[in-house]
Amino acid sequence: MTSDLMSKRVVTFGEIMLRLASPDYLRFNQTTSLNASFGGGEANVAVSLANYGIKVDFVSRLPQNDIATSCVMNLRKHGVGTEHLIYGGERLGIYFLETGAVARPSKVVYDRAHSSVAEIKPGMINWEKVLQGADWFHWTGITPAISEGAAQVCLEAIKACNKMGITVSTDLNYRKNLWKYGKKASEVMPELVEGCDIILGNEEDAEKVFGIKPEGFDVEATQGKVDASAFESVCTQLMQRFPRAKKVIITLRGSINANHNTWAGVLYDGKKLYSSKSYDITHIVDRVGGGDSFMGGLIYGLLTYTGDDQKALEFAVAASCLKHTIYGDFNMVSVSEVEKLMGGDASGRVSR
Repeated sequence: MTSDLMSKRVVTFGEIMLRLASPDYLRFNQTTSLNASFGGGEANVAVSLANYGIKVDFVSRLPQNDIATSCVMNLRKHGVGTEHLIYGGERLGIYFLETGAVARPSKVVYDRAHSSVAEIKPGMINWEKVLQGADWFHWTGITPAISEGAAQVCLEAIKACNKMGITVSTDLNYRKNLWKYGKKASEVMPELVEGCDIILGNEEDAEKVFGIKPEGFDVEATQGKVDASAFESVCTQLMQRFPRAKKVIITLRGSINANHNTWAGVLYDGKKLYSSKSYDITHIVDRVGGGDSFMGGLIYGLLTYTGDDQKALEFAVAASCLKHTIYGDFNMVSVSEVEKLMGGDASGRVSR
């Protein structure tokens, strides 16, 4: 790793939750135990970057209790900086996961109302201090969906970054079940996205949040095949709507069934549309966190392969392809493992 890359610092902001998942494809009403771990969009991105050797800090608000302490220890174990976490409130959010199989989709049940970060208020975080020396700031559309306070604090961070010359990225990450505090995503998100340099979304996010969609595309009818060129218009429209954006990236998931997906992506820089190779993921272990692993790979790729957007995109897609083979929210892979897959080695042969 070059000394230049080692000097880079990324900050992410959002909610981390206790994840309680039913084991072995069992349904909620079948299982008598739940596997406990931690996860959340921006924390997942932070873990990916730490795995790749990037200095990264995760910022959030946590309660002062043993569960939160365990969460912080878990982040530190993975190399994520936690010194800028703030404390207060009563609880860590929880999400329950039932993993689907074949024709039965996975299910997520949220229990995150009144979590510590949901009750965050403007002024609680000294963003200029937190962002001192940072090169990159990342947030997702999940954070402003949690509460009005979380949206306002996210906007504080974005404005501070714009003032300090720090690159800002977002994953639009629309979650219809979270927008419950009286405002729609279409009302809140535009002001936040206006301050972003890098915009990531999937085939539905741009439509659900901004009403921008590829003509003639139906996600339910993909049968595992997604035409990358159909999304150039989406990228163009997003750039026209948000002129600060330098790159727009769309992840392309073709869902054959719950265990078998195709996976690819496109990146548009305002002039050229880059398309990645497509991966056929036939035996998915855990797809939760797939988009976050893509974002972590993309940030690493853009910081590392400067001027080579194609390679940055390929790294992101390969990294997230590997995530589908790993249980839990976090993508536990190394740069060399991702580059091996990028190079065409998908054999899965035992490494001795």
